[in-house]
Amino acid sequence: MKVLLLTPPMTQLNTPYPATAYLTGFLKKQGYLVFQADPALELVLRLLSKTGLAQIRQQLIRAKTPNLAKSVVFFLENVDQYSATIEPVIEFLQGRNPSLALRIVTRAFLPEGARFLAVREGMSSDDPDPMAWAFGSLGVQDRAKFLASLYIDDLADVIREGIDPKFEFSRYGEKLAASVPTFDPLRSALLDSTTIVDQNLDLITEELIARHQPDVVGLTVPFPGNVYGAFRIAKKIREIAPSVKILMGGGYVNTELRQLSDPRVFDFVDFITLDDGERPILCLLEHLKGQRPSEQLFRTFHRVDGKVVFVSHASNHDIPHRDTGTPSYEGLPLDRYLSIFEMLNPTHRMWSDGRWNKLTLAHGCYWKKCSFCDTNLDYIGRYDPASADLLVDRIEEMIAQTGERGFHFVDEAAPPAVLRAMAERLIARNVVITWWGNFRFEKVYTPELTQLLAQSGCVAITGGLEVASDRLLKLMNKGVTVEQVARVTRAFTDAGVMVHAYLMYGFPTQTVQESVDSLERVRQLFAMGCIQSAYWHRFSVTAHSEIGKNPEKFGIRILPEPEVSFARNDLAFEDTTGCDHDFIGEGLRKAIYNYMHGAGLDMDVRIWFGQKGSKFSVPAPKVPPRLIEKALS
Repeated sequence: MKVLLLTPPMTQLNTPYPATAYLTGFLKKQGYLVFQADPALELVLRLLSKTGLAQIRQQLIRAKTPNLAKSVVFFLENVDQYSATIEPVIEFLQGRNPSLALRIVTRAFLPEGARFLAVREGMSSDDPDPMAWAFGSLGVQDRAKFLASLYIDDLADVIREGIDPKFEFSRYGEKLAASVPTFDPLRSALLDSTTIVDQNLDLITEELIARHQPDVVGLTVPFPGNVYGAFRIAKKIREIAPSVKILMGGGYVNTELRQLSDPRVFDFVDFITLDDGERPILCLLEHLKGQRPSEQLFRTFHRVDGKVVFVSHASNHDIPHRDTGTPSYEGLPLDRYLSIFEMLNPTHRMWSDGRWNKLTLAHGCYWKKCSFCDTNLDYIGRYDPASADLLVDRIEEMIAQTGERGFHFVDEAAPPAVLRAMAERLIARNVVITWWGNFRFEKVYTPELTQLLAQSGCVAITGGLEVASDRLLKLMNKGVTVEQVARVTRAFTDAGVMVHAYLMYGFPTQTVQESVDSLERVRQLFAMGCIQSAYWHRFSVTAHSEIGKNPEKFGIRILPEPEVSFARNDLAFEDTTGCDHDFIGEGLRKAIYNYMHGAGLDMDVRIWFGQKGSKFSVPAPKVPPRLIEKALS
């Protein structure tokens, strides 16, 4: 039995999403013939080619759309220059044409559309080099990569604004799938859409089926932005190879489709599995070989007599983390991924630039108490760590497979004890890697431990500071305080490890005063060198969190929901504080952008929220001006 595992459009362009690699490694260990492919990457490479740009131009001309978007007008006016430069630029972003950087940085080689506006404005001001703050007087490769990334972002704008409004490089048709209670919008788009993006994805699907001749196709759907692409691929497989069985699973399915009841979904796929995929897929493959009745499947939806049935036989259990095997990247075109550098935030750059081997230290979260997190779901709630020697064995296997020594540990929160043991084994076994991951700012991260982690190859960490308010941190059961975060992050910084803080605003009962005070604490953390990067997210209530289960405990009311037959995750809610979080959020984002550039760190935080007449529109912070400094001393 041949199995083909696919990552639908769209995820990252710089490195494979790890789900198919995990499952490929596991299924090969069980003796199955497994192939994997990345249609998301292939779709982008086809669109961003001479042939693809010619197709885009032809469709734009045929459409005869009045009042064309500025991006489309600019593309049509400069299509010859785009056609001449697109393939060399793609080769450059793949790392195969480094000398092109010298031409790109002249600013005379690439057509510069709307994405270059900020750079052009800088050139026309008193500053002769608006990018010097980011790249200095050298940094030719980085400058060129940044400009080349803006160039392909311009082309993405052309596709989205002129041809297919669903299209983005990191997500595709996301609004059709995110917490939509019925299948109707997605189904209509699948039946009606015929853009060149769809046509290319259909062609890619046909080629993959012809090349691999699979009996089973597995589609991983980690995000809402993969759902449309997954169902589009499934639709084409149904048309050209109706005997092929189609499975679907992944993070989106696990969080949003737990109440699935619409049988029309199974016009496109045969089975949908929840949570970890290893055991459900094994059970399904045994079923398809006639070795297991359907009543003994595991965490699986399918259609029986026109109705959706969920089966999870009690005799089954998940595969222990130690037995899942080493992820395998065999079959994925690692030399064709694009290193993108479109945001000057250093941590966002790590997400999108360079190839990273993805690996988990443990299944689930060792803390699993945060009230905003999906602690009721298996991927958080079931904690199962691997041993240090097993992890280093897997690391060495992946280096041999890929030739890459960069690792991103994708745990919800890397366990400190496992990290220490792994670091010691990496050093003892002389395994040289560069790595980063997501941490909790635990007090166990002493200067001694942070130095050890840095010595083992740690170059960056990300972690949740969230609301930067002790009252709210306690309410969300985060298990840290702001002063503790200051000491931990400074220890990492002193060890030479970059720190990125995830921040949150709009948490239940959060007031304007608390938002301003949070920003003041963050300002001090930047000023004292504790963090170098941050991003502020708007809080949302999810159905599987403690807040979603017990909203009254947090002072909010969940608004009435429509009947759900498809997706359910984000919940609309009413907060009695009456705080204008949209207004507050705009100021918070402005502040962080400037702080990451070293600007405004000695200024009153109220400046980022604007002024009304002669008065500030927000209250003055009540945080002691030397709070973080005293915490560090």
